[in-house]
Amino acid sequence: MKPFGIQGEVVVQTMTDSPARFKKLKRVFLGADEATAVEMEVEYVRVGERGVRLKLMATRDRTSAERMVGGLLFVAEKQAIRLKKGTHFVHDLLGLQVVDENGDEVGILKDVLKLPGHDVYVIDNHGRELMVPAVKEFLKEINIPARRIKVHLIEGMQDEQ
Repeated sequence: MKPFGIQGEVVVQTMTDSPARFKKLKRVFLGADEATAVEMEVEYVRVGERGVRLKLMATRDRTSAERMVGGLLFVAEKQAIRLKKGTHFVHDLLGLQVVDENGDEVGILKDVLKLPGHDVYVIDNHGRELMVPAVKEFLKEINIPARRIKVHLIEGMQDEQ
């Protein structure tokens, strides 16, 4: 998100329910996307009430830390945390085909909004955005191997064009 201090630390916007997991990281990948991310060695991590600060070996001062702002931080699959049954990583969900209970195509999952009450799935429905709350009432099945999500739609969610 931003540099912190003059020693090259950066403040990280976390997308995890367990920020303390950053303490175990030895190496990360940083870049605009997964394909262009560059592997970097972690010097240390500070996790506090105000968030996570990360110091990479490559960031020696504030100027070098400023170059990291806006980048995305990735970890190797083997360093990923184990999820509870019935939960999924957002990156595993993006791009999945979404169908209704009859098997009719609804669209493609393009984003997951993290809101205080619950997540909301943003579906690209042929150029229109369809928003479905990520709760049991509407999510009927998530099948990662089949690359499909089955949803229950109610009146008003999918208006006629």
